[in-house]
Amino acid sequence: MTLILAGDIGGTKTILRLVEEKHSQLLQVLHETRYPSRDFPDLVPIVERFLSEAGQKLQRQLTIEKACFAIAGPVVNDTSNLTNLAWVLDARRLEEELAIAKVTLINDFAAVGYGILGLDSDDVCTLQSVTPQSEAPIALLGAGTGLGQGFLIQNQDRYQVFPSEGGHADFAPRTELEFQLLQYLREKYDIQRISAERVVSGQGIVAIYQFLRDRQFAHESPEIAQVVRTWEREMGRSEKSVDPAAEISKAALHKSDSLSEQTLKMFVEAYGAEAGNLAIKLLPYGGLYIAGGIAAKILPLMQDGTFVRTFTEKGRVSSLLEKVPVHIVTNPQVGLIGAAICASRL
Repeated sequence: MTLILAGDIGGTKTILRLVEEKHSQLLQVLHETRYPSRDFPDLVPIVERFLSEAGQKLQRQLTIEKACFAIAGPVVNDTSNLTNLAWVLDARRLEEELAIAKVTLINDFAAVGYGILGLDSDDVCTLQSVTPQSEAPIALLGAGTGLGQGFLIQNQDRYQVFPSEGGHADFAPRTELEFQLLQYLREKYDIQRISAERVVSGQGIVAIYQFLRDRQFAHESPEIAQVVRTWEREMGRSEKSVDPAAEISKAALHKSDSLSEQTLKMFVEAYGAEAGNLAIKLLPYGGLYIAGGIAAKILPLMQDGTFVRTFTEKGRVSSLLEKVPVHIVTNPQVGLIGAAICASRL
């Protein structure tokens, strides 16, 4: 039996999971704990505390053979300078200081790519039910703080995960309203080029809301107005007291604010269209998986047909996208699952 350490490392929290590999297809979770990242100067003392706590709970001596840490930030040659944390992580240093034979660092969205290989049927919500093709590519995208994209290609008997920077491709407006949004964002940010991530992300929800508000497409409720204006006053601060994207989404779900409803309709349309753009390039007949922090939270809005409609509205090639299975990942720990799978392959 091989002991594996999986981690999800972010600026706010670090989640560690101890996993036992019984055979190549079975990873059993033994222990898991969440820690405030900013309470520690580095990852090493967190891991040391975690292993001490796990050893006491399991009443056994723990020798970790493999570890994979998913990092919320760029990873280059198994090293990472965390974006929102004063940590510099190096896999070789971690191997030495933690006495672990093999350690690797991967981007958190790459971890999601591995994670979908370990999901069960109740970990996803299917938007377009089509029989997957066993050797076809799998596509992955997820709107959250940004817009992550990636894909999986089968290599002999297993899938290999590839990250992408597709979220930084140009935003492609389809309607007159979206063309107006494009011009609005150009003027708002004083830039000539608008990426898909500027629209399909948490910041995109707020930007769409501001656009519709400023163009007076609907009345602004006092409650949402106060949240958005507080956020606007706090722009530039590292820590903010409100989350306008979350509040706008809640109001849209509860149908308590017409401006928020229009905002989320426009957001979901753009999300579906961008997912379709990715699918056109890859033809992921193995499935397209929607991850990130937003889709699962606005599930009813993703399921009402709007997303699939704009996903498949691709003119002469629309019929091709009707053959792509489309799923929303509803398991929030998909990244941890992926980190464990990645570690098991070391």
